[in-house]
Amino acid sequence: QVQLVESGGGLVRAGGSIRISCTVSGLIFSAYTMDWYRQAPGKEREFVARISSGMATFYDDSVEGRFTVSRDNRRNTLYLQITDLNPEDTAVYYCTPERSVPTWGQGTQVTVSS
Repeated sequence: QVQLVESGGGLVRAGGSIRISCTVSGLIFSAYTMDWYRQAPGKEREFVARISSGMATFYDDSVEGRFTVSRDNRRNTLYLQITDLNPEDTAVYYCTPERSVPTWGQGTQVTVSS
């Protein structure tokens, strides 16, 4: 059974930075492309970043330059570093492996105060 545990969210002032994490179990983490999504209040869940098993990264245009996705395959952990936070980044952030059946954790809340 795949389990995803996101952590590291919190309340941050605009202009600040945060690094959130996602620990994965129940699959061969190193073999999977991993995605970050976010869901803001009243909005649909949206893709923000991706890292392949070969460490190639891809970002949505809206976050390019401020978001950095990385992974530590020894720790089965995915990371998302966010800099220059703004209130529009306020959302619950989720990680998910790219599989035919989507799997989601509980997410981690990032709140940016202006």
